[in-house]
Amino acid sequence: MLPVHIQRNKFDPVPELARLRLEQPISPVSTPWGLTGWLATRYDDVREVLSDTARFSNAPGRRNPRFADLPARNGFLLTYDPPDHTTLRRMLTPEFTVRRMNRLRPRIEALVTDHLDAMARSGPPADLVSDFALPIPSLVICELLGVPYADREQFQRLTGTRLDMSLTPDDRAQATIEAREYMAGLVARQRADPGDDMIGMLIREHGDEIDDFELTGVADLLLIAGHETTSNMLGLGTLLLLRHPEQAAEVRTGENVAEAIEELLRYLSIVHMIVPRTAREDVVLSGQRIAAGEVVICSLAAANRDPAFGEDLDSFDIRRKISAHMAFGHGIHHCLGAPLARMEMTIAFPALLRRFPDLRLAVPFEDVPFRSYTFVFGLESMPVTW
Repeated sequence: MLPVHIQRNKFDPVPELARLRLEQPISPVSTPWGLTGWLATRYDDVREVLSDTARFSNAPGRRNPRFADLPARNGFLLTYDPPDHTTLRRMLTPEFTVRRMNRLRPRIEALVTDHLDAMARSGPPADLVSDFALPIPSLVICELLGVPYADREQFQRLTGTRLDMSLTPDDRAQATIEAREYMAGLVARQRADPGDDMIGMLIREHGDEIDDFELTGVADLLLIAGHETTSNMLGLGTLLLLRHPEQAAEVRTGENVAEAIEELLRYLSIVHMIVPRTAREDVVLSGQRIAAGEVVICSLAAANRDPAFGEDLDSFDIRRKISAHMAFGHGIHHCLGAPLARMEMTIAFPALLRRFPDLRLAVPFEDVPFRSYTFVFGLESMPVTW
């Protein structure tokens, strides 16, 4: 059975999560790696854990012996502690500023238009996931990194395996090995002849500071995060908007689009949890003692609906004025690609709703297949018509 912080009832976390937040905000939980730890569900506790790198470590070897031999500088930025995190993030941050991302706007707009044109030509019904939500972020991150889009079926298959908690740890580990082998080959080619993409930039500007092993991990993480999260936001977000037609109409006309994006991010919280933290020392959260060496898992979905954070947060309201949600995490590990994800959604949602003003489900809502047993919440498919 899935841990409570990963269970969903359609769009919503299960009621048990809210009960824990109220009655036992720091509660025992089993981790996906078979270890036990503590689940943090209150907004203030989650914020405290994510912002305090002095007391809580990200290093995987601290929480799981399986990772004890993994080099500290493996490129998977989410598992870095300062000062290694500071050094690597400094290399990457310039490529993800809002100003740099705006350079991609014309290309993203063209990709969105191309896929909407293709849907219109093919006619209804269509699968919004495979025809729109998945290919656009995949194309964007491939072009940004310099990954051949022709290889998308391979990396999407491997990513799906790695995030699927119904599979064994060995199956997921094998997929990780294959994905890194693929990316290592790409990095080696770029090392010999750097391109104009992000991997080429890192080699040209920081080639003496970052070796191929670490660069492989960086590219692997960005490829996963760049297509998996945004694609699920586009699919789930469209479904949620269709369930609230008055709010969808506002997005269609360009009204409250920025606010709608933030509310979609908060309400859906598609990343169930941030990389678990390990207590470096004995700490107390909401009255519960956590011993040094014990793991803390932070539930983003619970934190983002905590009544202490705002009013009526179990309802979806794009007019809500809220900015401090934690859908992108918090602290030094706040999602590097947040400006890109926001821009893709800001372009894609209004364009889709304008192009197909009569967009609707082609199956009953109860028959839409939500994704279970995965680290990133989403839809398997979304049959639509217009």
